[in-house]
Amino acid sequence: MHACSRSTWNTEFSKLRPGRRAGLTLVELLVVLAILAVLVALFLPNVRQGRTAARRTQCRNNLKQIGLALHLYHDEYRSFPPAYTVDETGQPLHSWRTLILPFIDQQQLYDSIDLSKPWDDPANAEAFQTAVPPYICPSTTIDQFHTTYTGMVGPDAALPLTDGRPISEFTDGTSNTVIVIEAAEQDAVHWMNPQDAGVRFLLSFDEDSEFDHDGGTHALLADGSVQFLSAKMSNETRQALVTVAGGETIDER
Repeated sequence: MHACSRSTWNTEFSKLRPGRRAGLTLVELLVVLAILAVLVALFLPNVRQGRTAARRTQCRNNLKQIGLALHLYHDEYRSFPPAYTVDETGQPLHSWRTLILPFIDQQQLYDSIDLSKPWDDPANAEAFQTAVPPYICPSTTIDQFHTTYTGMVGPDAALPLTDGRPISEFTDGTSNTVIVIEAAEQDAVHWMNPQDAGVRFLLSFDEDSEFDHDGGTHALLADGSVQFLSAKMSNETRQALVTVAGGETIDER
């Protein structure tokens, strides 16, 4: 009686157990793979767009930090920095990017630089091999020691060659004058290099130019704000954005 009961119980239990399968059939596997492929195709563009937007935001934040540093420099020295410093013979020594280092939390790096010697002198080798995060757009493919953030340098621009310009000289208005622009990678320079292609780049780019961002580039205005300049911007507006006292009217951005 006991053996019979156990046999009967085993028989009934086996009826309740689901049947075992060797695995997915080929058709089922192909269906699963097709579904996964569709999901990946739908998901990747959103990921790319998110990354692109994040890089643009970081680039804007870099320029805003540079703008704040320029104004802090102005508060201390009563003018924006010169485009570069020079030695007794008039040869360029150090860029405005070096001069504002203390105002972007890089005081230690600034203190390590011998300002009496050129930027690329062996005495400044350690600083030369140091990357400065606010000078790096995350969308660029250039090395970490170079930057595409170039100043607007010239006698009528925001950064005169060897003289600092006070805000009082921006009679066009600081909100109508570019002080730093994000140039093309081909115009990138080492961040210590006292060279800038800002004015030339702003006056020459067009819809066929290469940008780190689709459709245009970022510009830091002298009031500290950051604007995205369209590649379709007119030549008249570009010229107006270059000068500090040209008296032009700006009708577009």
